[in-house]
Amino acid sequence: MTTLDEDLHDVHPQRQRLVILGAVVATLPGIALGLAQLGRAEEAGPVITHPVDALILGIAIVGAAFLLAWAAETAQLDISAGLAIAILALIAVLPEYAVDFVLTFEGGESFRQTGPDCLPLGVGEESPCSLALANMTGANRLLIGVGWPMVVFIAWYRLRRTGGLPSRGWTGVRLDREHAVEMSYLAVATIYSLTLPLKQSVTLVDTAVLVSIFALYTFRIAKAPAEEPHLVGPARYLGTFPKHKRRMSVTGLMAFAGVVILLVAHPFSVSIRITGEILGIGEFLAVQWLAPLASEAPELLVAGLFAWRLNTNAGLGTLVSSKVNQWTLLVGTLPIVFAIASQSSHGLPIDDVQRQELFLTAAQSFFAVAVLANLSMNLREAWFLFGLFWAQFLIGGVVPESLHGEERVLVGIVYIALGLFVLLGDRRRIPRMLHDGFRASYEELSAKNVPDEPDEEPG
Repeated sequence: MTTLDEDLHDVHPQRQRLVILGAVVATLPGIALGLAQLGRAEEAGPVITHPVDALILGIAIVGAAFLLAWAAETAQLDISAGLAIAILALIAVLPEYAVDFVLTFEGGESFRQTGPDCLPLGVGEESPCSLALANMTGANRLLIGVGWPMVVFIAWYRLRRTGGLPSRGWTGVRLDREHAVEMSYLAVATIYSLTLPLKQSVTLVDTAVLVSIFALYTFRIAKAPAEEPHLVGPARYLGTFPKHKRRMSVTGLMAFAGVVILLVAHPFSVSIRITGEILGIGEFLAVQWLAPLASEAPELLVAGLFAWRLNTNAGLGTLVSSKVNQWTLLVGTLPIVFAIASQSSHGLPIDDVQRQELFLTAAQSFFAVAVLANLSMNLREAWFLFGLFWAQFLIGGVVPESLHGEERVLVGIVYIALGLFVLLGDRRRIPRMLHDGFRASYEELSAKNVPDEPDEEPG
């Protein structure tokens, strides 16, 4: 397979070793805490320690997520393109999935023991079934509402500082034409996700549909021509190792990070929920927003670093791929976990709050797909995504709690209305994207791939 030049002068081995060591050290307090809590009752210990526990365990998840990302990027040198795509997709959602797995499994156990009411089983007052989807909706909205605009903002700032903004006006960040594949499958998953709020539960039928979309997506991108991966930072350093040492290092980092995530996922979910109660924000909001900050932080940071280097295609493309994985693989596998825990074929129940949250999340995704269907995002569109994400928080803090349901639905309707407005303004963007995403060969996509803006920093 591909190898990297071991004498590259800009790898900075000592610096990269310190970075990797730092990520490992960040996981050690969380490992110790996770081991200490094994076999201990969830209620044990002073309640005041839970915020500290949540912080320590969250840092451990962040460190493990970085290790997974570096190992997965380096693994592209030693495995086939199709296998690399599948493994990378699974690894990308592992930190997020670990927390969702715990919450969904608790929901299944509660359903089995208490019936459809899905009552709490010793932790907090919130139904574990209602929490099962909270982390997923929060992570998805964070990815689009903060991550996608962040790439545009950073690129605009860097171009402005370096004098690279064109005099005729900046058209924004552009993706290579090959990314129409991700956008097309994200469009299909988004349209299907709009049906979920109409249901009483997320069932194994939904699993079949969403996992099938993911499988078809994986099969499609597996046909992409093999290219030497563009490795940076610790991944580039690992790539300079001899083949045997590189494979051993990658395997070791993946195994270590996987063990860390599995070890801390359950105590983290418990601590974050109790921390929400202590801080007065509630279990639901803590699970929905505090937990995803740990699982999404490495991905957002990597995308931000790509944008800082003006490699916006890689930065935004990474976040788009992650959104596809979350909307298909992550959501689609939750009913399987619930079925195993509940020992039934019943789907994961959707209560009124989760129905509203699912609608808002799907509506935001619809607007984002409409904006990026032409594979570009300008500064105004980025501000719309970013502004609407935060506007929902502000509105929610102003209106009475009894109107929170109406507030979520109203913001969701605004997202859909804006998405339809964008699509009506350029009716060709969706047919063009779908043609490139489903029908065009990668040779055709590459031949006509001429981005309007340079991806690399001006020299």
